[in-house]
Amino acid sequence: MTTRHLNQTELAARWTISPRTLERWRFTGEGPQFIKIGGRVAYRLGDVEAYEAEQIRQVTPGVRRGPNSGEAA
Repeated sequence: MTTRHLNQTELAARWTISPRTLERWRFTGEGPQFIKIGGRVAYRLGDVEAYEAEQIRQVTPGVRRGPNSGEAA
């Protein structure tokens, strides 16, 4: 079984973000895990999908909602 990898440009396109954002995230330790081989950065698809699953949210933290209203209190 072959592991699928995405390069920085492919991942940026998948998420419609700038490749520079991914560069910044690597520098600050944010974003999905990555591998670096011979100076080239790659993201394993499984790591990308795991990171995406971790980002699923029901509500925005810090926003209080009224009971049964679906609106901010």
